[in-house]
Amino acid sequence: MTDDRSMFRTWWRDPVDYRGLVETFESHGALGRFKFMLGAGGLVMLLIAVLASVAQGDVAGWVGQVQGGVEATVAGLWTLRWWFLPWPREAESIAWIVIFDIDTTANDLLVHDRVVGVLGVVLLTAMGAYVTVFHGPRVLALHVGWTILTSVVLAFLMFRGELADSTRSTQDAASRQPQDLALGLAVVLVMLVVVGVMLPFVQFCHWLLRADAQSDPLTGLLNRRGLDSYLSSHIVHCRQESAYVATLDMDRFKAVNDTFGHPFGDEVLTRTAQRLREAVESDALIARTGGEEFVIVGCLREDAAAVGERLRSAIETMPDLPLPITASVGIAVLEGTRTTSSDDVATYRRLLRRSDSAMYRAKRRGGNAVAIAGQDEPPPARLRRKPAGVPEIRPVSTSDDLGLSSGSLGPPA
Repeated sequence: MTDDRSMFRTWWRDPVDYRGLVETFESHGALGRFKFMLGAGGLVMLLIAVLASVAQGDVAGWVGQVQGGVEATVAGLWTLRWWFLPWPREAESIAWIVIFDIDTTANDLLVHDRVVGVLGVVLLTAMGAYVTVFHGPRVLALHVGWTILTSVVLAFLMFRGELADSTRSTQDAASRQPQDLALGLAVVLVMLVVVGVMLPFVQFCHWLLRADAQSDPLTGLLNRRGLDSYLSSHIVHCRQESAYVATLDMDRFKAVNDTFGHPFGDEVLTRTAQRLREAVESDALIARTGGEEFVIVGCLREDAAAVGERLRSAIETMPDLPLPITASVGIAVLEGTRTTSSDDVATYRRLLRRSDSAMYRAKRRGGNAVAIAGQDEPPPARLRRKPAGVPEIRPVSTSDDLGLSSGSLGPPA
């Protein structure tokens, strides 16, 4: 039960990578088709608004006619926006959802025909499908709550007899009330099942499959795709603080696999993942990005060297192993100055490269060491100058470069 609660809590708190999702669809050539279909949905809404106005005739009054015009205008703008402009940013997408929900509900409550009102609630279900795919569970929960509230108010209006029913026009209001109440309750129950159960179920399954694709099956950590996906949300999380990226690589791990076998190597990797979870702050991202390489992204709340030393020590002190396991750690630090999210993502990518370079410097020191990017780094080769009067020495090709075996001047065996 605890695992189930933890899983659903993780789903509820999951920050959906809206931009990453859009980029994924774009990379597969599906974004253009999605834009066309969403714009076509606006045309359908426009047609429904016109047909509803015709169906009600003069019964709706001038208020209903104005609301019908507003709905048609929103539908037309929706179509033009999707067909002729780039895919919206996340904030604009949410704004369109809010506009659509308010406009559709207003139309449902101002109409004078129950059939037209129920059609409007169905349109809210269609918007729920869009929210399910492109936004997180909290946005979906707000939309679901709004849709069910609209259904309840619509059912109440049916019960009060304020929505016309041409099929039973000869019956008096008192005799229609039981049927109206039953119909209203049926509408609410249908929306509870479709919107309140099915849409969250679909979104949860979508999240579960996505989380599985972004995690490492051996250690349960993020993989490289998962790290890229969650990076944007973590940038926002650390926006007011300095941040760090640490790259950790196990020392001479191939020899461990060759000596003790791959099952033992897998156990070491699994235990390494657990030690890293214990060594870093709870809000840090931890990913296994290669065979024996791990990346940690976190908010810097102490000295970077202390973070690196804690990571290094966590690996060195793993108990109950037949041989000592060590790791080399490289850390790059970003001060708490941010501009836009896109700039932040590019900056983090540079930090990943710098921490990787620092990790290799730690390896060149013999391993089981920590190196901080920007500290004790040799200057780039293009900045080094040879002393005046010293002739340039060109490197001579080694026997390996010439295809010769080491220690032999003859042809390779």
